[in-house]
Amino acid sequence: MHKPAIAAAAAVVGVAVSVAGIAVAVDRPVTRAAAPTVDFVNPTTAASNLRVPWGLTYLPDGTALVAERDRAQILRVRPGEPTQIVGRVPNVVPAGEGGLLGLAVSPAYATDNLVYAYYTSATDNRIVRFRLADMNDQTTIVTGISKADYHNGGRIAFGPDGMLYAGVGDAGVTSRAQNPASLNGKILRIRPDGGVPGDNPTAGSLVYSLGHRNVQGLAWDSAGRLYATEFGQNSFDEVNRIVAGGNYGWPAVEGNADNPLYRNPIVTWTPAQASPSGATVIDDTLFVAALRGNRLWTVPLDGAGGAGTPVAALNGRFGRLRTVEKAPDGSLWVATSNQDGRGNPAPSDDRVFRFTVTSPSPSPTVDPTATPTTDPTATPTTDPTPTVDPTVSPSPTPSDPEPEAECAVSYGATGLPGLLLGNVRVTNRGPSLSSWTLTWTFGGSQRISSAWGARVSQSGRTVTARNESWNGGLPSGASANFGFLASGSGTGRPSTFRLNGTACD
Repeated sequence: MHKPAIAAAAAVVGVAVSVAGIAVAVDRPVTRAAAPTVDFVNPTTAASNLRVPWGLTYLPDGTALVAERDRAQILRVRPGEPTQIVGRVPNVVPAGEGGLLGLAVSPAYATDNLVYAYYTSATDNRIVRFRLADMNDQTTIVTGISKADYHNGGRIAFGPDGMLYAGVGDAGVTSRAQNPASLNGKILRIRPDGGVPGDNPTAGSLVYSLGHRNVQGLAWDSAGRLYATEFGQNSFDEVNRIVAGGNYGWPAVEGNADNPLYRNPIVTWTPAQASPSGATVIDDTLFVAALRGNRLWTVPLDGAGGAGTPVAALNGRFGRLRTVEKAPDGSLWVATSNQDGRGNPAPSDDRVFRFTVTSPSPSPTVDPTATPTTDPTATPTTDPTPTVDPTVSPSPTPSDPEPEAECAVSYGATGLPGLLLGNVRVTNRGPSLSSWTLTWTFGGSQRISSAWGARVSQSGRTVTARNESWNGGLPSGASANFGFLASGSGTGRPSTFRLNGTACD
């Protein structure tokens, strides 16, 4: 729900361009792989005559589980087969935007048979787990999330690290978003048993990121980066790249901020274009379901935590779109939300659609014994759209008798009065790594005070950055990106960078 606007501040770090009212952060060159091809013309209706489908997840055999928000039912859905009612989840008290919300299947479902649900009870929002055979036998793993008619959040999903993530709204009290003691206005990171992961940003706290108004979608790219969609107020809806301990500014700002303590979104829309809800990633393209916008946004991710220009599909064709998920067979499933009191229901609404997806052809196989003839650090030329033809090989560079370093580092820094805002990208050119440590030496008196995307420490002028638990794997050719905030000044590139002790270009 959008309320009276708070004016958004202009971004100081990076540049924002506006294309048809859509702001896209372009503080780095946008490079992206070929996007998947989705057949938006000929969908299959997987289920119809539903009542506000909200959560959508899959069992290991490919069967979809769908949560109906207002009826608190879980349904089994397989295209071409009758929809089956598994049962009603007890203790759910639907009201306003509350009810039976997110669903997630345990990564160990084959052995534990557990399903997780986020729902509104008589007293709070909570996360529980149970087996489908007996949903009365619930284990509550998180309680005490404040509820309201609006801004309940509700999306849950297991990340590539095996932890459960939950998007939580501010429940209408904006100050909660900046209060570290409150679970509201946050993204939470939770052990499957409800405990606090030992590597969470704050010891003993489930809070993974803060400063959120109403997170609605959670999705990860192929490198394990987390993205979240969020309802803004009257001016800007957002897609954010989420980092551990990041502060996304609500309620101080909506959209981009001029305060380096707050992280800016990578894409913003007006609420009329979006009201972004569910999100999923296929082949490093982010798909975002839009409620008020009545469309599905496709957002190309650039491989470094940023985004290219979004493109809309299904404009008005099926009305309000609540949830989008990638199925185990690679198809794209989209659920409508026309029965939620704000839409114009068709006779068979609400519905769940299945769209066929064709992934781009894989890159040609490269002989690992061949001598490299291209410069992997060169920036590929892109056309203004910015689509890159994946079939075109980079132009060869002149031969160089010097051996190529096994790693490369891109370092960027922006100097503010007394502050340094840095961004580092390290690329592994050597054998695959299961963990990494990057070191460098500052040339001045800079002192790092905080970081995101890596665990950073400093001794004298020497800085050591170690991977987080979710981005330690670094195959040959892959990159990791992290940022930091430091006191002092000076934006010059530090002296020698070393990855696991090896000097980098």
